[in-house]
Amino acid sequence: MAELRQPITDPSAWCGRDLEQERSWEFVLDDVDREEIVSALGEAKRQCLNLAEISSSNFPLPNLSKTLTNVALQLRDGVGFSLIRNFPVEKFSFDELEIMYWGLCSHIGTGVTQNSDCGFIHYVTDGALRPNQGTRGVGFPIETPLHVDLTDVASLLCVRQAPDDPPSRVGSSTMLYNEILARHPEFLPTLFDGYEWDRMNEHGDGESATSGYLVPLFSEADGMLSCQYNRHWMESVMTRRGTEVSERDTQIFDSIDKLARENCFEFPFHKGDIQFCNNYTVMHGRAAHATVADEGLKRILMRIWLDVPGFRAYADEAIVRRGIGCHGALGWSPSDVLTGRHQQSRPRREDGALVV
Repeated sequence: MAELRQPITDPSAWCGRDLEQERSWEFVLDDVDREEIVSALGEAKRQCLNLAEISSSNFPLPNLSKTLTNVALQLRDGVGFSLIRNFPVEKFSFDELEIMYWGLCSHIGTGVTQNSDCGFIHYVTDGALRPNQGTRGVGFPIETPLHVDLTDVASLLCVRQAPDDPPSRVGSSTMLYNEILARHPEFLPTLFDGYEWDRMNEHGDGESATSGYLVPLFSEADGMLSCQYNRHWMESVMTRRGTEVSERDTQIFDSIDKLARENCFEFPFHKGDIQFCNNYTVMHGRAAHATVADEGLKRILMRIWLDVPGFRAYADEAIVRRGIGCHGALGWSPSDVLTGRHQQSRPRREDGALVV
């Protein structure tokens, strides 16, 4: 991948204090908004729609359309992060929350499967609701370092927060690039070449256990910088092969983690809050929380991964966009599942990347 040697100055380059001061990324639902979502839930239940059948066309939210348009614009052209507060959670079952959350997200993008259960909604918890997820460490009480997920936009709904109320964190990967350019430009050739990613034992029959190709940590197309960073998934390739992470790679990853943490934005994430992150410009994570034995008190988030057509330009869409999240039961659209296409093998290029 070609290297970019100029700092990025668009709105996606920010540090934590910028988001503290300028709150265009935050949206609060009022009673009319909430009633509209509940009404759409009632209609979806009346029609007996399952999640794969629900779309923006049959889950209408006309009053909320301006807000959701602004959320989408903030993700694509703004800071890359949005937070919706006051989503209706109280007195609804998990099944009802899934419908409302999925229906709202359908106005921003198309949900895709994200775990070994081919689930469209992933429960982020260490409790009984945790789905099959290979060897991914999702939902455990330990600190979650800043990272990206495996699709265009990652969204999380807080259904129940842990009793000690751990804050969430987001960081601009564009600002991270600027910091590396200023402090460690010697890392850039390696970062633009990238790393192989592990598939965490969620690959399908006939698929390799790792990507088999390098995924650039930074790449550029049409003036837009994209970042793909999850230290655990990259180091797991080396662990799988029984090799030590090199001193240089450790230095690079330690620097990335330090710089990302220094510039991140930390915020409270409470019941009824929904966060959205552009995975190419924003990393997300959270602080650790205490282990809770009582199932009724365990932290529960719902997560949706969204594909957003026309979201941005990619240096190589097959690798930058599809290179880490389309294997096994991951990355299938509702149409794929409804038609049974998800049971077929994916066509791949000679280098192993998905044909797009």
